[in-house]
Amino acid sequence: MSASDNPPAPGPASEREPGPRVVLRHDASLQWAVTLLVIVVAVITVRPVGVSGRGLAVVALLVVNSVALLARHLPPAFPHRAALVWLTAGVVASAGLLEVSSSGSGYLFAYFLVGHAGYRLALKPALAVAALSSLLCGAVFYLRPYFYVGPDHQVLTWTFGLSTGIPVVAGILGRGRQQAVEARLQAAESAERAARAEARTAVLTERGRIARDVHDVLAHSLAGINMHLELADALMDTGDLEKIRAAHNKAQSLVRESLKQAQWTVHALREDSLPLLESLTAMIESSGHREVLTVTGAVRELSAQVTQNVLRIAQEALTNAARHAPGAEIAVELTFDAASTRLAVRNGPATGEATASVGSGMGLIGMRERVALLGGTLTAGPLTEGPDRGGWQVEAVIRG
Repeated sequence: MSASDNPPAPGPASEREPGPRVVLRHDASLQWAVTLLVIVVAVITVRPVGVSGRGLAVVALLVVNSVALLARHLPPAFPHRAALVWLTAGVVASAGLLEVSSSGSGYLFAYFLVGHAGYRLALKPALAVAALSSLLCGAVFYLRPYFYVGPDHQVLTWTFGLSTGIPVVAGILGRGRQQAVEARLQAAESAERAARAEARTAVLTERGRIARDVHDVLAHSLAGINMHLELADALMDTGDLEKIRAAHNKAQSLVRESLKQAQWTVHALREDSLPLLESLTAMIESSGHREVLTVTGAVRELSAQVTQNVLRIAQEALTNAARHAPGAEIAVELTFDAASTRLAVRNGPATGEATASVGSGMGLIGMRERVALLGGTLTAGPLTEGPDRGGWQVEAVIRG
């Protein structure tokens, strides 16, 4: 009658999504072919046909029935009440065609129009149209027992007329299948939109991660190198070769450290797991401190993501201590608990002149972002008591 007769084949989502669209296009072509076939067969078989009297009435009703049948290809957005009127009028015209004709396949119009009523209309109106068709066609065949069909002149009885309401069931079932196909299409489109949104979020998250790594690797290192090179340039006028050489050597040391950090960043971006204790020890020693790391608890292997972020937080804290508290004593604590890993970097008050350069402010923000991504907490602030009073402490607690 109408709607999709073949539900899409099951399969993986990636294979299944194009299926409903192919089925819909196939069904539309099939429906048009069936509609035209019914009209052609009726024109060929329905008799009498003429230009006057009863023959003219048959021709007029053939045109009306054909138009009503073609109208079932109107888009689904066609108003519901207008569809009810047109289908009711089409059923009445089908019964009228059976009344004025004496033979042929005009009854096919009633079958297909009732089937489409089940597909297009709500349940109650569709059943009402089907009942009207059964009553009208049944009455026509009951009152006109001489209606014939086919070359053998087989008589159609009133019970055959009643059967014209049966296709409404096929139309209702077809509508249910069509709605299921549309629901699957909508679900696939929603899933595709969600996947695109998730991919965009992942891209933005990765961009933020790379931005933090670039800041950690370049911002501090380049700032330090620039500072020592400027110092060496300023000392050129004094002729103090020892201080110039010291500033130059420090700049070279920072370049070597930057290369190491770049290697760490490449490893992290490739998701390679770095050895936490060895890398943290090397980082502390390269900053000019030795034997300041204290490890508490049972050392265990952490994920690559946790390891990377612990190292970056330690690097940021050590760099800030060197910049804002030169000459201060450093203490680094790494604690392994049952459900968390704690890193604390503490420095005492400065004993030398602090660097006049101003940071970008992204260091502390980056540390907080790293800890938040891992579901942990970060605290940073001045020390107001104890032997390191006047210093600064950064403490990160990460689950895992």
